[in-house]
Amino acid sequence: MQVVVLAGGVGSRLRPWTNDIPKPLLPMLDSTLIERVVEGVPSDIIDELVIAGGYKVDMIENYFKNANVDFDVRIVPEDEPLGTGGALGNCRDVISGRFACFNGDIVSSLNVGKMIQQHKNMNVRGTLALWEVEDPTRFGIVGIDSKNVITQFKEKPKPEEVFSNLINAGSYILEDDIFDIMPKDKHSLERDIFPKLAEEGNLGGFPFQGYFIDAGTPSSWQEGVRRCISEKRYKSGAVSQNSWHQGKTTIARNSMIQQGSVIAGEVDNSTVLAEAIIESGAKVSNCLIGKNAVVKSGAKIEGVVVGHGMTVPSGHKQTGGTF
Repeated sequence: MQVVVLAGGVGSRLRPWTNDIPKPLLPMLDSTLIERVVEGVPSDIIDELVIAGGYKVDMIENYFKNANVDFDVRIVPEDEPLGTGGALGNCRDVISGRFACFNGDIVSSLNVGKMIQQHKNMNVRGTLALWEVEDPTRFGIVGIDSKNVITQFKEKPKPEEVFSNLINAGSYILEDDIFDIMPKDKHSLERDIFPKLAEEGNLGGFPFQGYFIDAGTPSSWQEGVRRCISEKRYKSGAVSQNSWHQGKTTIARNSMIQQGSVIAGEVDNSTVLAEAIIESGAKVSNCLIGKNAVVKSGAKIEGVVVGHGMTVPSGHKQTGGTF
């Protein structure tokens, strides 16, 4: 089966990291984010990964030329932003049969094998993974009946319009005849396509439990890191003080420390990419530290995204934002 990942965005919420590295290639422990997105698909099911990309696609292509993965990889570039529907529609000439489709920054406990089985049993054109939340007003909400058929669909409802706490979790099983109802220009799966399938009674819902993380913001990125550590979603490296690290034992807590980084200061709940240095006397909390960055002694930063190769000077204090 083919798996499509919608990865056309520039990753603006993770800037300045994504100024140099496209979001799909950002490392989450010993894998890239895009590999985290698809690792829930059983390896005996996936034969080709189709990446609908619009930003630094040459870097993504070069990465997969050398990557040791069990499937073929094809890049379908977007020349202009097409929305979720347009990006998927742009892949119509290379997709055949039943396929899976994922938003490009979803890290979850979804059992794709069970979702495919339900999809087959229901004989529908599409099945959406569904996640329960307390406040659904920021999402697309979904109503289902007792047989898991989706009966209602509304994107980002007002409080008085809420009829369900189940939201679209950005993971789909679809039949290729969905392209028959998709325009060839910019449009939205959530607003333009799924409501049509729901009206036909041709859309199933697959509620799941465990965890669901949209890892596209600094705080949710770190949530994804913590979850991957706790679920032992890594093949290399080691864990100490709830931190995953490559190389020697780290004094960081609840963090991800990549190869070649030197941690002499206090680091908590942060991601430190390769070859970065946190000097003695520095304090780093809830931060994303880029490759080859340096946080000098006496600096105190919290909730900051530090760009690759940047040096945070001694004594600098900052809460939030970027450096």
